[in-house]
Amino acid sequence: MNIKLDLRVAPRTVQQEVVEKLRNAILSGVFQPGNRLVESQLCGSLGVSRPSLREALRSLQAERLIEIVPNRGPQIPVLSWRDAEEIYEVRELLEGEAAARCAAAITDDDIEELSSHLENFRRACRRNDPAEQINTATEFYAIILRNCGNKIIEEFEGSLLARVNFLRARSMSLPNRVKSSYNEMSAIFVAIKDRDPEKARKAARRHVVNARNSAKKAFEKIDHPAEQPSGRARRR
Repeated sequence: MNIKLDLRVAPRTVQQEVVEKLRNAILSGVFQPGNRLVESQLCGSLGVSRPSLREALRSLQAERLIEIVPNRGPQIPVLSWRDAEEIYEVRELLEGEAAARCAAAITDDDIEELSSHLENFRRACRRNDPAEQINTATEFYAIILRNCGNKIIEEFEGSLLARVNFLRARSMSLPNRVKSSYNEMSAIFVAIKDRDPEKARKAARRHVVNARNSAKKAFEKIDHPAEQPSGRARRR
């Protein structure tokens, strides 16, 4: 009996892979805010057709990771510090509430899964793998949001995910921030495991505040880079 295996790749699969590759490139800093995305160059780099690329760009536009500028085309949006600050303000409120609700309602199985994602984040930190750090942090928070018992909080946080991950990449680019993030996430986990809503709320809000402070330093570092010493400086 002859067995035939269909090896064709579905267009949707190709498009999703393009979306994931471009998303990772944006979040990892390959493309910087304000950079223009040239379609012909991207098609060549990715090895895909222009229709597949444009469909992927529309998906990224919906996530607000790119913007389509008239007469210029797709580019990476410039996220101002004021925009970032507003996102952190919302996160502090929503993630604090989500963690508190999660601590009161989470199942034992999901506590085990939360622990597993925290361990994955720790390993990504030890490997110094920025992309995996963001992915595992996202998975950790997804468990909390899934168990918070409020679909609106979960959906609203989901709409912010791409921008939150962009800011995570910024804040965790600072020295020692990754280690601090792990310690703060561990405190959230312990509070949830102990089923202590107020402790979980405080730990989650503290984590967002610290992330905000780190992100602000990262923004300032980009906007006001340290001045290079002048070649004419007097020798001592």
